[in-house]
Amino acid sequence: MLKALSKTALYVVIAVIVIAIIAGFVAYNQLAGQAGQSIKYKVVIATGGVGGVYYYYGATVAGIISNYTDISATSIQTAASIDNLLLIRDKTDLANGVIYCAAVLPDSAYLAYTGQHDRFKNATAPISILWAMYPNYLHIVTTADKGIKTLQDLKGKRVSTGAPGSGTEVEALLLLRIIGIDPSKDFSKWERLGAEESANALRDGTIDAYFWSGGVPTGSVLELSKTLAQRGQKIYLVPVTDDVISEFSKRYPGIAAPGTIPKNIYGTDSDIQTLSFWNMFVCHKDTPPDVAYKITKAVFEHLDLLQKAVAPAKDTTPQNAVKYIGGTIPYNEGALKYYREIGVVK
Repeated sequence: MLKALSKTALYVVIAVIVIAIIAGFVAYNQLAGQAGQSIKYKVVIATGGVGGVYYYYGATVAGIISNYTDISATSIQTAASIDNLLLIRDKTDLANGVIYCAAVLPDSAYLAYTGQHDRFKNATAPISILWAMYPNYLHIVTTADKGIKTLQDLKGKRVSTGAPGSGTEVEALLLLRIIGIDPSKDFSKWERLGAEESANALRDGTIDAYFWSGGVPTGSVLELSKTLAQRGQKIYLVPVTDDVISEFSKRYPGIAAPGTIPKNIYGTDSDIQTLSFWNMFVCHKDTPPDVAYKITKAVFEHLDLLQKAVAPAKDTTPQNAVKYIGGTIPYNEGALKYYREIGVVK
């Protein structure tokens, strides 16, 4: 009887141990699963300077994400494209749920992604596209009384080529290289100012012209035009000629296209031919697809809010969003999932 009791007790003890091991294993897996699900993602949207479209576009997108998903989102002011790509590369911290996204120009994104830009030679930009946003138009802004009618007339003048680390600066320097102008030698004064600072400097007479790449209308340029008109002055946008556009497209294929700024936008005497660049909304390439899906879905289901807040966002549409598919920079799988659901991608 004692032996039987001992044997029975032994079986009980073994059973208890097995059950405890199984329960512990299940509990561990549940906790691990909860830990994986408990990451609360925070999206930081890098934009541009006050007075530029990126600043307002990014702020509106952040508001949509925060209000219509379970993701926290904020926007920050930056010097725009190149700085934004550096932030994505250097500040994204997926382990702690911090994801940087940004509005960027395609030329800056291409050079950074392929390592052709100086600041990305040793570590390229780890990005994927969520959508194409709207076209930027290269503005070369001056006043009618400055005597600057062509790009070559910029020689000997005081010119701003955009903020350091901006897509505007990249485009300006690429264009100037094509026409044989070296800012360090050929400008009497070379400034590197953002959108609003450049407009204020031209208004105040401390520069003669400036480059700006932005959607139309860009608020700071529009305000400048109105201020000049009140003074009896007139804004003038320097055109980019066919031969220059052709050479730009030959050297940098797939980045730019001919574009026109209609005369009614800023009150110029005629429509202005220039270069256009479709902006990209990009995130770190390792952004989880479900996060990218939620962001994309929220924005495109609330385009009315974005388009009311930012005039150039009229061109942010599902059809335009996918225009870079098949290009050098890939789309995030989460964004592609949404586009397949709505039928713009097969």
